[in-house]
Amino acid sequence: MKRVLMLFVFLSLILTLASPRETERELVVCFSSAEIGFNPLHAFTATEAQIYTALYEGLVTYNPYSLEPVPAAARTWDMSPDKKTYRFYIRQNARYWDGTPVRAQDFKDTWFSLLDPEEKAEYSFLFDIVKGARDYRLGVSSDPGLVGIRVISDAVLEVELENPSPHFLKILCHHSFVPIHPAMLHKTNWTIYNSIPGNGPFYIYRRTAEEMVLLKNQLYWDAGKISLSGIRVLFNDDPADVTSRFNEGEIHWAADGLQFSLVEDNNAISANALFATSYFFFSNRRKEFKNPAVRRGLSLLFPWKEIRGTQYNFMPTETLVPQIPYYPKAEGLGQNTEEGLRLLSEAGFPAGKGLPGIVIAVPENTESLRIAGLMAESLKSSLECEVAVETVPYAGYFELLKGDRYTLGTITWIGDFADPLTFLSMWTAESNLNDAAFNDPGYDAILAESMTLEGEDRYKKMSDAEAKLLREAEVLPVSHSPAFNLIDLDRIGGWFPNPLDIHPFKFISFKQPRVKPGIVKY
Repeated sequence: MKRVLMLFVFLSLILTLASPRETERELVVCFSSAEIGFNPLHAFTATEAQIYTALYEGLVTYNPYSLEPVPAAARTWDMSPDKKTYRFYIRQNARYWDGTPVRAQDFKDTWFSLLDPEEKAEYSFLFDIVKGARDYRLGVSSDPGLVGIRVISDAVLEVELENPSPHFLKILCHHSFVPIHPAMLHKTNWTIYNSIPGNGPFYIYRRTAEEMVLLKNQLYWDAGKISLSGIRVLFNDDPADVTSRFNEGEIHWAADGLQFSLVEDNNAISANALFATSYFFFSNRRKEFKNPAVRRGLSLLFPWKEIRGTQYNFMPTETLVPQIPYYPKAEGLGQNTEEGLRLLSEAGFPAGKGLPGIVIAVPENTESLRIAGLMAESLKSSLECEVAVETVPYAGYFELLKGDRYTLGTITWIGDFADPLTFLSMWTAESNLNDAAFNDPGYDAILAESMTLEGEDRYKKMSDAEAKLLREAEVLPVSHSPAFNLIDLDRIGGWFPNPLDIHPFKFISFKQPRVKPGIVKY
């Protein structure tokens, strides 16, 4: 208790001495309203992922351009000849905001907290590639000594994998694997604290529901290369207001809620393909919808050409995994009413008779409602069962998906790292992100086999797993998503369009501005 008290007294002193007087190098960024929990073990939204690049730092971080892993809290690492054991060497000057050194033990303690079966951390399953981690996470083993995470010294952490895994370092870029300060590790409600002691390049100076002010962390190991004096994060759900304030120069980067018709400088619109897919999926909590024939039969009734129409979708798709070089394309579903009715009849539900009421649950947005309406209309015209569309406010929608009130739900999934696994691992029976309660041992076995392979053989096996999801209509892809941002790249440096739409704040800086359209330069 004394250590925690001293920590916050010291942190308060830092915050008092460091007031946000430097505004000339303060970046102003705007997002739609969002719940920020600040606990990196329990965060899965894109907004949290972006903000956490300022507050926390793992052993490695993203290269801002290529997204490849680059050294962060670890200055370097080496790998055993069999490619199964990594040793990470932590920087001697890595510090939390209060001056406490970042140690190898902090990573081990945090990762074991992540793997704790009681914690139910959303991304803990990604560590199943670590030796013994899966059994520990599932409660099969309670012996931490059987898990391949070892502290060699304060500055050396060793991790042993089950098999060679070329995507391991990419996983470590994710915010779930940053170190948590020892004083916060077992706290349950992080939102009650005004500031959280992290080890990132910025710290929280002040926050309200409408904005968050971050200041440069002078104790950060690479502070000399951080150009920004601070970051002001705004939360605003009014697209016209956000766009107007961007036009006036009050906002430097608008990441959400944009009204493009009001943008005065079209050069400021950044659009690129995102490593993301919008899709519908079946809940498997009712036994009838665990049957692949039922799911496929219903899905073949949907008017996919209208659902995926190019007048509504920039990048319509039949596949879950966005295009990746050397990754084989899986075959998706189209409309075939006759085949759909035949499958339902063979499954014991002729014309849908005997099926429980079908509820298509969607968040309150125009596109989701459009698609749900088309789905419901096609089902009502072909089947003799109850069909309903339920709209849910966005704030409560993700909680609804964890329950049993719906048959079909929808989500847009943005990859957490540039690998097909980020789209496929969430459908395993043991994944904490498996809201659909999908449980198919055959699928799990295919994906598990892919973990033992490398290169194109690994991609081929993963594509087989995706093909099973699509063939059995568990996942119903609609479109791959583009990323839209408003940002003047002649004014802002270190920000690059990329397929994860993640932009580490430590690399962002101001440049000499160019003359805007309509302004005469003398």
